[in-house]
Amino acid sequence: MVHFDVQLLGGMAMFHGAIVEMETGEGKTLTATLSLYLRALSGKGALLATVNDYLAQRDANWMRPIYDKLGMSVGVIQTQMPQPNRRKAYSCNITYGTAKEFGFDFLRDRLLLRANGQSLDFDTANQVTGIPSLSGEQPVQRGAYFALVDEADSVLIDDARTPLIISCLPGDTEKVAAAGYRWASQTVDQFDEYEHYEYDHEKKKAELTVEGRLLVRKLSKPDLMNRVGLIDMYDYIERAIKVEREFDRDRQYVVRDEEIVIVDESTGRLAEGRKWRAGIHQAIEARENVEVTLDTGQAARVTVQDFFMRFQFLSGMTGTARSAARELRAIYKLPVVPVPTNKPSQRQRLEERVYGTGVDKWAAIVEEICQVHATGRPVLVGTRSIERSELLSQLLSQAGIKHQVLNARRIEAEAEIVAQAGQPDKVTVSTNMAGRGTDIKLGEGVAELGGLHVICTELHDSARIDRQLGGRCGRQGDPGTVRQCLALDDEILLTGLGPHKSERLRSLGKRAIGKQDPGSLGRLVGLFHRAQNRAERHNYRGRKMLMYHEKQLRKMQTEIGQDPYLDTPD
Repeated sequence: MVHFDVQLLGGMAMFHGAIVEMETGEGKTLTATLSLYLRALSGKGALLATVNDYLAQRDANWMRPIYDKLGMSVGVIQTQMPQPNRRKAYSCNITYGTAKEFGFDFLRDRLLLRANGQSLDFDTANQVTGIPSLSGEQPVQRGAYFALVDEADSVLIDDARTPLIISCLPGDTEKVAAAGYRWASQTVDQFDEYEHYEYDHEKKKAELTVEGRLLVRKLSKPDLMNRVGLIDMYDYIERAIKVEREFDRDRQYVVRDEEIVIVDESTGRLAEGRKWRAGIHQAIEARENVEVTLDTGQAARVTVQDFFMRFQFLSGMTGTARSAARELRAIYKLPVVPVPTNKPSQRQRLEERVYGTGVDKWAAIVEEICQVHATGRPVLVGTRSIERSELLSQLLSQAGIKHQVLNARRIEAEAEIVAQAGQPDKVTVSTNMAGRGTDIKLGEGVAELGGLHVICTELHDSARIDRQLGGRCGRQGDPGTVRQCLALDDEILLTGLGPHKSERLRSLGKRAIGKQDPGSLGRLVGLFHRAQNRAERHNYRGRKMLMYHEKQLRKMQTEIGQDPYLDTPD
């Protein structure tokens, strides 16, 4: 348990409005009670937003005895919860839930208030609970008073670019659009790079050449597309090309119950209810041959950024805030307050290893797992995608290593798998699901063997995500080791350095095939971190542009008397 004065420091910092950097999940959960309780005393309600339903329910249940002693009621919002239950949960002194559910409830309430002819300004919004609509329904939320965001960098930064959208019902125009998406998906393989289109790797955008546009005109089309103009046809094809190049099944998304569900790279979990913008989601649906959920008019829309900036008081907590301190202060006006660990860290970062190809890298990772496993130590291996986690699982099965796999396909088994991941001889392969909100407890005798060994198989676009995974070991003064394994055909080199330089490195890697000793390639480690830094800067610029665009749009809509959340353009 984290010492009380450390808890108090973190709690007071969050009460006054700050992002607190704390390493332990249990420490954050307990510290949150201080600021939530103090803000809830106002009678206006306090929200705690976390990254998934499981953590919301778990943390609320953990802390409920404390709140009960303090005379505070606690509610939990869960996906698929009916409206009356939501209203009851929001009426509690303290409410746990996900940022997504909070945002969608805000939009639904706003639509209900408009239908009822109620004012939608901020002051009124703080007092609308209990006012029935013409249909007899009531809003569920109270006003935007205090929100405490767990895993704040994930929610406020990584999720900031994804808007929450409630769509209108489709009409004939949308049926024509669906035909366009399907036609483009069925014909995209006839378009070749350089001959028919050029691809900008930095902007991740395709543009048809003259020959490509001529091909669009020649291709046969369904009758429904007789109403589609040439410019729109070009757009359908360019969007389909982007999807073919940039989006992979079981990496960025999964197909579940005939529906495309986004996989959040920063958490490894399914991003329920979210969709990509600008027709990308529909193009993927067409490619996977599921129902195209048409990019209809938007009944209501809010970005995660904008939703949380509405709150009178906003705070957060995470284990990886310092590297994002500049952005958190620039956008949310929130300082970062580091809280020291209760015990000195014994985590050891081992030398990074660079391999010529992914094949060499995965073989070396399996060999290292076998070596560590033979000592009785538990091993946690982090992968960047579902696809890679299942590839490694196959390799481990071939090597005769018993293991567990934790990814978005097995979310219901998360608690059980994580609870066992620190036991002797355990091998766990996981996406980033094991990097957020989880404290892995060491089994008996494991600390004496050296603790949990973590293997990171690839760099992400953000160093914060890599730090989260490495931080699963060596917690609360326990021993532990971390190893980063890299290959010259890793995606981060293409993302950060561009196609030409990454191709040269890929060629160098092929010439190094079969070299089991990565020492000769160790000099290239700096290139990977340089590529990661460039990817981080690019994503930061994108988020700043989004904030500027949203701010200008809200300003324009306010000036002409529109509601910035309901009167949103497609």
